[in-house]
Amino acid sequence: MTVTPPIEPPPPESGDAINWRDELRELLETALLSLVIFLVVNALTGRYEVQSVSMEPTLHADQFVLVSKVSYRLHDPQRGDIIVFDPPQHRSEIPYVKRIIGLPGEHVAVHSGRVWINGIAINEPYISGPPTYQDERTLGADEYFVLGDNRNNSSDSHVWGPLPKENIIGKVVLRYWPPEKWAVFSRYTYPELEGSP
Repeated sequence: MTVTPPIEPPPPESGDAINWRDELRELLETALLSLVIFLVVNALTGRYEVQSVSMEPTLHADQFVLVSKVSYRLHDPQRGDIIVFDPPQHRSEIPYVKRIIGLPGEHVAVHSGRVWINGIAINEPYISGPPTYQDERTLGADEYFVLGDNRNNSSDSHVWGPLPKENIIGKVVLRYWPPEKWAVFSRYTYPELEGSP
């Protein structure tokens, strides 16, 4: 009778160590990928809180907007865009939110409750009420005339003058907070200036 010696289990391999190393590598890869995505998203976009009533009724205080920082690297700012920018002359540490009305080289006048661009009155259904002030400016190269939609309660170009292009942070593309007020913003167009029907 032959006795078979008991089969001894193989010596422990370093499988546990290998699994631990694999898991650590995957964790580090995931963390690195998350960091890269975070940095890219923050380089291309920004999130800002509206902190005043100057853009009512379009935007209200305590709402949050998403801003595209890359838009104006692809094309120049356009009339009708809602933008976030650093106030000129260091008026505030908090960025402002306004709408672009006048473009470089244009003559902008505000009188008779209307805004006039190169002598043409523009229609603005988005404002809270007609402006009660008067102003007149000719914009230089790389200067923009920006106004709040709440015309009579806004610190904007009619108060402190044209906005230099270099102060623009980006274009507002989305209101994401509060969730029930979620909205995508596209550029408002002015047919009377652009010759479209």
